[in-house]
Amino acid sequence: MNAKTTSGQPPSDALSRHIDSACARVAPTWPLDRFIAVNPYWGWLSQPIESAAGALGTLAGSRLTLPRSWFQAEWAAGRLSPDDLRLAADRAVAPTLDCAGSSADPASRAAQVESLVQEMERAVALGAADSPATCRLSLMTDLRDGFGFPRPGLSWSELVTHQISQHCAAYFDEQQAAWGMDPAEGLYGTWRRQLALDYGLPWQKGRADLSERVADLPASPRECIGWALRQLGITQEGQEAYLSAVIFSVSGWAAWCAYLRWQARLGTTAMPDDDHIEQLLAIRLSWEGLLHNDAPAGAVPAGWAAQWSHAGAAAEGLVTEQRVDWLLQHAIEIADQQRVIGGLTHAGPAAWADAAVAQPIVQALFCIDVRSEVFRRALEAADAGVQTRGFAGFFGLPIAYQPLGGALLRPQLPGLLAPTMSVTESLADGAMAHSGVPLAQALASRRQSALRWRERWASFKAAPSSGFSFVESLGLLYGGKLLGSTLASGAVPERWEDAGLPEGAAAQLRPTLPLADHDVSAAAALAHGILTAMGLVRDFSPLVLLAGHGSQSANNPHACGLDCGACGGQSGEVNARVLADLVNRPAVRAQLAGLGIAVPDSTHFLPGLHNTTTDDLTLFDTEAAPESLAGAVQALKRALATAGSAARAERAGSLGLGKKADNPAALHQALRERANDWSQVRPEWGLADNASFIVAPRTRTRHRQLAGRSFLHDYDHRLDPDSKVLTLIMTAPMVVTNWINLQYHASTVDNQRYGSGNKLLHNVVGGQLGVFEGNGGDLRIGLPLQSLHDGERLRHTPLRLSVYIEAPQAAIQGVVQAHAVVHDLVVNGWLHLFSIDPASGTVAQYWKGNWTSSGGADGAMWADAPRQRAAHAMEVAPASERV
Repeated sequence: MNAKTTSGQPPSDALSRHIDSACARVAPTWPLDRFIAVNPYWGWLSQPIESAAGALGTLAGSRLTLPRSWFQAEWAAGRLSPDDLRLAADRAVAPTLDCAGSSADPASRAAQVESLVQEMERAVALGAADSPATCRLSLMTDLRDGFGFPRPGLSWSELVTHQISQHCAAYFDEQQAAWGMDPAEGLYGTWRRQLALDYGLPWQKGRADLSERVADLPASPRECIGWALRQLGITQEGQEAYLSAVIFSVSGWAAWCAYLRWQARLGTTAMPDDDHIEQLLAIRLSWEGLLHNDAPAGAVPAGWAAQWSHAGAAAEGLVTEQRVDWLLQHAIEIADQQRVIGGLTHAGPAAWADAAVAQPIVQALFCIDVRSEVFRRALEAADAGVQTRGFAGFFGLPIAYQPLGGALLRPQLPGLLAPTMSVTESLADGAMAHSGVPLAQALASRRQSALRWRERWASFKAAPSSGFSFVESLGLLYGGKLLGSTLASGAVPERWEDAGLPEGAAAQLRPTLPLADHDVSAAAALAHGILTAMGLVRDFSPLVLLAGHGSQSANNPHACGLDCGACGGQSGEVNARVLADLVNRPAVRAQLAGLGIAVPDSTHFLPGLHNTTTDDLTLFDTEAAPESLAGAVQALKRALATAGSAARAERAGSLGLGKKADNPAALHQALRERANDWSQVRPEWGLADNASFIVAPRTRTRHRQLAGRSFLHDYDHRLDPDSKVLTLIMTAPMVVTNWINLQYHASTVDNQRYGSGNKLLHNVVGGQLGVFEGNGGDLRIGLPLQSLHDGERLRHTPLRLSVYIEAPQAAIQGVVQAHAVVHDLVVNGWLHLFSIDPASGTVAQYWKGNWTSSGGADGAMWADAPRQRAAHAMEVAPASERV
């Protein structure tokens, strides 16, 4: 530490609270090899969504809704009707609603509703011209830009972000660079030392002055934060707002640091906590203080620092300006809810009656992922003897996976959780290689050798001496590799887990949970909890399919984002195979019977994997199925092939392959080629356009065309008298689906801050940390534009998630009131919560603390909505399109 470092003061309790609060506003982002969808607004959960939008607009310049021009287009297309606007307005003018949706003053309420409807109609008529602009409060970097850029075409904000970003990329790098920084100095310490050596900064008062000021920065990050705030003149009342705005200005790297803190607090690291995000805040705030001290006369206007004490009032003003935008947002969500509810309420009495259902030959459990909805519907149509069910794709296993011979321990569960068990691969006992060495040991050795060779090969390719001469040096030896990467094929690519294994060896390896005799009771308890949560506790079919899912794409840094989010951004193969193996074990079944779940000896669990890019479903470990089920397995394979063909045909149009929909073989080949095409930026649409989460028996949604937009979780409240399963669903899968929904929402409405931009410009940072768009700028987080837009229109409609639960209202409300996160999600408007009455099938919404008819003040309005929407569509359609 430099002897001149004397300006630090221990932070006060108030400042410490402000620092903690600002850092808590930032949601984590996961690395590319575990990339999962995250709710980027997670730190704002305790505030109503409209208030959070006002604060984010004021502090970060971010919007949470699309411009009014988009709503104008929806209105013109007939997808937004006057009655949607009226329902949204009705909810807005009633702070609380009783069960009938009445108001103490109906006339006054009606007048207010009509006034809001007229305001919304004017807004959609004007479109973008009437959208209120977000106006972020100015940071010191912004003020300095007003007196000239530091370099031609480069603002101070951009220069500061680039300098910090390059430093973070070098500091956090674990795989790409051949050398790195000493982590012992910390992120802030290494930055402070590096900045002192930077001779390229255009400093107003000269290089010597900058060197002296950098040397005088406090050594403690928190003390530095206090120093910078004093330099800037930010009073205590404005500190939290200013700190929040500063950390949002480097939101990508802040999200990465928040991930490191998240992992530490989950207990997955050696340290109980992580302070990198505080160090990043100190770095970015140091720039503010240094630029303030270097500012020319007149650069800082009078009252600039004082405005931060009134940031809350500015945010409230923006909330008022955006009122119509949120009414329109709610209206377009109501439009979608009406379509879904129309199907749920017209499902027929069989959906909730106790009439006996014929025992299926196969019970097929799929992940709740929206892409499984299309395949499940196709499979049920292909074979009436198959009953499908929905459950979270990690199948309730709190595991991490370590391939045989590998050093990597990979989580296979939602990012909200930490693994408590490890699984690896095994072979049949006593299997030997030709050398007399146990086969498992021999395969592990071969895999280790292959991975070491790949590591050396990658190092050679990445070496500076190879950068411009690699291909030229190898000549024709590398030509085949280049040609293979250029010409897409339908071949299934080799997985890295299979590196070095002889052909067929991978099929002999099975991921399993090692069990000693004393572990059997614990394993049975785990299986009991999983089967209970699935609702699979009786009436077992002879064959139970556990279908995980994974995607397939080439040259795609965000590939894990298309895999199973419930499995930590991996495929669900491991989880499906581990659970099937676990529940098939006789010792576990014996213990299960003692716990009240009797799995018949004639029932066999079979694992599979749904490839969501090609809609192929591969079955694993079929040789372990009893001979008596051989016919059932073959029939299932035929049904899966038929279902895959139907699902591919349904999806063909969205992928630009509609002309091949009537040619199953050509379409199948085209999708396989798409999956292996390294130049394909849209291998599939993933979870784009997700809009609802339906928690109900399959009979409620069977035969409903939900267009691959709904998460489907099976649940029978009659099997859950104490609401334990309901609590689990609402505190875990519902939260995860909210993360997915709001990740897609944020990446759509503000891709600049919460999306990763253009795939064509991506450069991977630090091996797997994330991507730059180009060669610098902030770390880009969230989804690429190509995952949301097809080049002509948005493929994701940014709607807040609507959750429909078939259960008694008292049970649902009890979970909301007992769990703070669930309460904040529902009451503060981060999702919509509905109940489906198990007896009548009627739907009600939990709104502002009360249950209300889905039709608002006039329940008939809801029933008439489809007809009225059709009439509106005719009114706005061109004359040539009217019938």
